[in-house]
Amino acid sequence: MTRKKKSLPQLSEIAITDTAAEGKSIAKLDNGMVVFVPWTVPGDVVDLQVVRKRHSFMEAVVTRFVKYSDRRVTPFCEHFGVCGGCKWQQLPYAEQLQMKQQQVFDQLTRIGKVELPAFRPILGSVKTQCYRNKLDFGCANKRYLTKEQLLDETMVKNQPAIGFHITGAFDKILPIERCWLMDDLHNQIRNEIRDYAVGHGYTFFDLRAQTGLMRDVIIRNSATGEWMVIVQFHFEEAEDEARARALLQHVADKFPAITSLMYLDNQKCNDTIGDQEIMVFKGRDHIYEEMEGLKFKVGPKSFYQTNTEQAYHLYSVAREFAGLTGSELVYDLYTGTGTIANFVARQARQVIGIEYVPEAIEDAKVNSAINGIGNTQFYAGDMKDLLTEAFISQHGKPDVIITDPPRAGMHPDVVKTILRAEPERIVYVSCNPATQARDLQSLDESYAVAEVQPVDMFPHTPHVENVVLLKRRQNQ
Repeated sequence: MTRKKKSLPQLSEIAITDTAAEGKSIAKLDNGMVVFVPWTVPGDVVDLQVVRKRHSFMEAVVTRFVKYSDRRVTPFCEHFGVCGGCKWQQLPYAEQLQMKQQQVFDQLTRIGKVELPAFRPILGSVKTQCYRNKLDFGCANKRYLTKEQLLDETMVKNQPAIGFHITGAFDKILPIERCWLMDDLHNQIRNEIRDYAVGHGYTFFDLRAQTGLMRDVIIRNSATGEWMVIVQFHFEEAEDEARARALLQHVADKFPAITSLMYLDNQKCNDTIGDQEIMVFKGRDHIYEEMEGLKFKVGPKSFYQTNTEQAYHLYSVAREFAGLTGSELVYDLYTGTGTIANFVARQARQVIGIEYVPEAIEDAKVNSAINGIGNTQFYAGDMKDLLTEAFISQHGKPDVIITDPPRAGMHPDVVKTILRAEPERIVYVSCNPATQARDLQSLDESYAVAEVQPVDMFPHTPHVENVVLLKRRQNQ
């Protein structure tokens, strides 16, 4: 006999009181139960349908807005509320910054549990729209439809689409007509690719069946005015490469601003391109970024901070915290394409960069060469395996360590090696204050937090970067 599934409750006229992680807001019931609700802001009064119930919290969706908060602003994007990005468009930007500042404080105090100085005020983004230099759009043979669209008998089902993946609908794509995250030329390029492919009967990728020609589109631009477009195909028939090249030629003719037009044939089950051969159709295999007079080569597989203007402020904070006088040996961990390493090299005696991705390290070396920087060295390898006592013995004990790890933070072995290396200063740049807080706790035995500077790289999202300066304790 199957157990009857319990129905989940509906809640009426619930006041939203605060914000939470992942862009959600919070309501608190009279019995102390916490309810997490997306797409709301403090001050809203709503009716809710609970979709998940646990011992200490519930998750719910809005069925009706009883009263809109006075703190709301009108979202500027037509895809708001369906697309998974830019979840805070309904909040004034000044309030977004306050909440991000509070998020950093909460995570460093609750998780890190270390002594903290007064935080510097968060650095807001120079731009709050069109601030990104890279976007990735998926292709699918089935567009995502909202519940309302599914009930609309005039709506054509199973149309192909280019746009963003939707949480909970992995094999469908929300078609994007206009995205406000990047210069509008990217919308024109993406929509032209879509129109040409649909108009010429090209098949779009079916993630379940692993069939279909059109698979993914990556668009990048730079402060130098250059544009890179990478179209990811999935060849199945002999004519597919000719079809791909016809589309690419159309794009090249239509958009002369594209300086790097590339493509690949991906036969894998996922869209990652790190292990794929990428072919140049037109122009170079890279574009250049500029920062404070330095040029940086950015290839199709390169990581570069996606908010170009704000990256300058982020790296300027890191350089300030490093306190360089020209005599220091600096280790730049998780160096990527060497952006931070080259940015601080002119103020240091020597900079050693370490990164997992070999192609990124080659780009880092090129970036030093094209800028005439001769006091950098770069090494590729897994950080926990490469950064060892033997490595430090060979290259010298660092005076300063700058570390900018991925969201997962630093491996415990890396933290142990840093402690043994005993640099006077550690500058910790993080895209995830929660894992940063965990690592600060591990470093606390020898290092005190001296400065904290939150930086907003992604307006209208709950994501926040944070830079922390740690100084070696005097009794060590």
